[in-house]
Amino acid sequence: MITFITSSPFLEDTDRPVFSNENGFVERIAACLPAYPRCLYICSSPDRHDLNCRFGADIFTAFANAGIPFSQYAVLDRESAEFASELVSDSDLIVLAGGHLPTQNAFFHDIGLRQLLQGYAGVVMGISAGSMNCSDVVYVQPEEPGESAPEFVRFRPGLGLTQVQILPHYQKCKDDILDGLRLFEDITYADSMGNTFFALPDHSYIVDDGEGPVLFGEGYCLHDGVLEQIAQNGDELAL
Repeated sequence: MITFITSSPFLEDTDRPVFSNENGFVERIAACLPAYPRCLYICSSPDRHDLNCRFGADIFTAFANAGIPFSQYAVLDRESAEFASELVSDSDLIVLAGGHLPTQNAFFHDIGLRQLLQGYAGVVMGISAGSMNCSDVVYVQPEEPGESAPEFVRFRPGLGLTQVQILPHYQKCKDDILDGLRLFEDITYADSMGNTFFALPDHSYIVDDGEGPVLFGEGYCLHDGVLEQIAQNGDELAL
């Protein structure tokens, strides 16, 4: 299995879904896929079938625009959950959606996705929350009002595809205020004590093929309350 851990691979301000090829993303994922791969899109909001179908179609379009058309694709949400095992095994590429991390994490546990992925030989691509849920232990960075409370569970079991814990969209959220607290300085820095998080801006990504994760593009390491830049755009760094 090869896991692509992205913040967001999409270009902004376009009239159609288009992947950025910064840091060689398109060529690198294309090289890992067969011709005309079978794709499974796994949602973050399992009860919003309308949105899941629309976002799944955006993934289909973005890959087609990148010169990677699918031979088939399917959406896995609550409506198709009973077929989760068959859908996983009948795919070459699994895309894990972005969205609300705890909601997606709970759905993954409901369908037993961690177990279903054991022995999977294809490619998994996470986007934002989907990437965060790839970790063995997921750091759930508070996002919505009330989640800064001490009782909010910030470390949860993940899919076990990587040991890497990421903080996506760093360029957008580094100055965010949540519940009157600075998201990074007042919340996440404290949570990094004894932990290592990698903050990724959009268009940077990590590839983990089981031999060790490699960062492509700009990235930051947050460990024991200290944040430092470890790579610039265009860099390739083994973590």
